[in-house]
Amino acid sequence: MNNWKKIGLSALAGSLVAFSASAGELSVSGGAKLSFTNKGGNEAGAEGATNQGVTGNGWGMQQAITFSGSGELDNGMVASLSHTMQDDGGTGSTSTIALDMGSMGTISYNQSSGSAAIGIEAFDDVMPTAEEEVGNGLGIDADHSETSTAVSAYDYQVDHPGNGFSYTYSADMFTVVAGYSPDDHANAVDDGATSGAGKGKSSQSIGVKVTPMDGLAIYAGTGEEGVGDNQNDMDTFALTYTMGPISVGAQQTDYDYEAANSGALSDAETPQFGIAFAVNENLSISYGVQETDLDGQSKDQEVEGFSIGYSMGGISLKAHANKGENMGGAAANEIEHTEVSLSLAF
Repeated sequence: MNNWKKIGLSALAGSLVAFSASAGELSVSGGAKLSFTNKGGNEAGAEGATNQGVTGNGWGMQQAITFSGSGELDNGMVASLSHTMQDDGGTGSTSTIALDMGSMGTISYNQSSGSAAIGIEAFDDVMPTAEEEVGNGLGIDADHSETSTAVSAYDYQVDHPGNGFSYTYSADMFTVVAGYSPDDHANAVDDGATSGAGKGKSSQSIGVKVTPMDGLAIYAGTGEEGVGDNQNDMDTFALTYTMGPISVGAQQTDYDYEAANSGALSDAETPQFGIAFAVNENLSISYGVQETDLDGQSKDQEVEGFSIGYSMGGISLKAHANKGENMGGAAANEIEHTEVSLSLAF
């Protein structure tokens, strides 16, 4: 029989309610990131003025704290709950409840004000890097679509924005991930309530990771979002290989965005490559490049980025410099993003 306990935390000026099964545990973790950012470029559009250069304060801070609890049930399965509170200029939170069924895998439900790695999203970009993805800071989603020009309306990914079910199964060299997000999944729903009118944008996806030998990983995934004329599809395939201090990767992602959603665009193909080198156990450097061929556009979107990271236990010093050309398929759109950050974790 599960026992419910109230745990008072005066530092939070209130109390948190946590549950535990027999021998249940509660842990607290978190961190903070202080960064300085510089932007440049000549991008047109509403966001272009921001990307043409920092005109105000380039300093920023992000912090998060996570509470996690778990307990073993009478049948040997493990139930867990985690809740993360984050502030990065706005506010956000993520909650996950999961049931680890041992050899039968793990099923969970995630509710978030942001996004979460549900299903194929776990494989959206698996390129080796010392810090951030090459599209970070360029107005590019993790799905590689440019989000600041007119092309921003075209979301090239199977989207699980934060509310949905996830299933993970691992055995020997295989890992399978699957995800499902119901209609209107962009809005969190309280217990005993509904989200109101659905958006008709439920999504489902599945991905497989295989590690046939030491250092080699193969990824494949497929998914779809929406229904009927509003259905969008994504397929991705990737290889990564690590040999000593060197890690390399290649990934191909294809998007089929239905004409009812995309206007002039219907398809996009994004090959990308990455390489990372561990100078020593604390210092790493990396380089990545990606190119997106957008149907209906005269130019391919081209992005590249360098990253460096140095770890000192719970403190990390990192930097990256990313550059994008022909953003959204328009030759006039260029963006540059440079960031230096200091992170602390506990």
